[in-house]
Amino acid sequence: MTEPRPEHDQIKVISMPHMPRPVFVFSLFASIAAGTASLPAMAEDASALLQRLAHADEQQGVSVSEIASVSQSPFADMAELGEALFFDTNLSANRTMACATCHDPSMAFKDPRVDVASGAFSLGDDGKSLGDRNAPMAAYAKFSPPFHIREDGVAVGGQFWDGRAKDLAEQAGGPPLNPIEMGMPDKASIIARLREDEDYVAGFKALFGDDVWSDADQAYGAMTQAIAAFEQDEQFAPFDSKYDRFLRGEYKMTPQEELGRVLFFSQQFTNCNTCHMLKTSPTAEGETFTNYEFHNIGVPRNVATRNANGKDVAFTDNGLLDNAEIEDPSYRGKYKTPSLRNVAVTGPYMHNGVFADLETVVRFYNKYNSKAEVNQTNPETGKPWGEPEVVETISRDKLEQGDALDDKRIDAIVAFLKTLTDARYEPLLATQQASKEN
Repeated sequence: MTEPRPEHDQIKVISMPHMPRPVFVFSLFASIAAGTASLPAMAEDASALLQRLAHADEQQGVSVSEIASVSQSPFADMAELGEALFFDTNLSANRTMACATCHDPSMAFKDPRVDVASGAFSLGDDGKSLGDRNAPMAAYAKFSPPFHIREDGVAVGGQFWDGRAKDLAEQAGGPPLNPIEMGMPDKASIIARLREDEDYVAGFKALFGDDVWSDADQAYGAMTQAIAAFEQDEQFAPFDSKYDRFLRGEYKMTPQEELGRVLFFSQQFTNCNTCHMLKTSPTAEGETFTNYEFHNIGVPRNVATRNANGKDVAFTDNGLLDNAEIEDPSYRGKYKTPSLRNVAVTGPYMHNGVFADLETVVRFYNKYNSKAEVNQTNPETGKPWGEPEVVETISRDKLEQGDALDDKRIDAIVAFLKTLTDARYEPLLATQQASKEN
């Protein structure tokens, strides 16, 4: 049996209670009225004040209704509303799961629940359902272009592993309605949950118009837009890793990190930057370390985790072919190239979480350029890597470009990849290392 398509490659984190925000009405009026009239006494009725300011404000293109709407909102803007929604467990059937559940901001926006399916798959709101794809981090997701097929036939962009959502808003609308994730039956039920909160009622009206609650589709769309606005926040993409600081002259790479950097961007010795480089220059700031293309790299089935959790070991994930816009079987088994930002702290790896360690991932790529027996063995299992889940569409032209890597170069590439960790998550690297040593 093929499971329903999960949306665990979506935005989700640790729940926080929604707290009402104070409204500073008079400070808003003061900024609008500056230079046109003196402030009225604080005791003046708010509606009377609005009427008295009407003519002066309309001269500046600001209407009384606009001032009133903003002043009545518990949220400063759409992003602040989206933040509240992102952490709200009331958007799941049993009120146990939020966007933040699977995309914890304290853990680089990944699912922190490694005790469930070894972190490979995410547990749903019902406490028993598991997806069949690993939840990727939500950080830096905003840079992905809308899904499209280039003239050369290569699929690019979108959200989710198969690019089926065109943008962040569409992505945010998936999990609440997914039966194996947040499990809500329909949009109307979700809107009813939102309307339980007076702050949401007022905030949605102020930000989206008085009629936003008149239609479930309209209100649901407003909700997803707000979550997407929150994902535009700087905390999702701070560009402050050691690598970024190195580019700005604020950090000096260690010899090992520098070797890894040179190898990563080399056109001769590795194939890393073939898919994991967007900019034209290896020293360009704002590099996302993905070109957003879709490829099949021959990832094997996650047999061990599936066995341990009673899932169908023989199940084949069709990848890009599950995207409603794709019918050509030549796209089967292809997945969007993920960003390598924070890659050292967001394992397990690959679309199905089959590899636990970052070094294993580098060695997996190396198997395409080395026939040595040691390089045809998975160091985590001591056994051969396993047959690819989908064989016929593997991007061998990309995978077989580089030379075989020795241990020194593999270690250097891993060291460089660690420098892509956002500053706030660098302590996780130390914790990770201590765990390995124990």
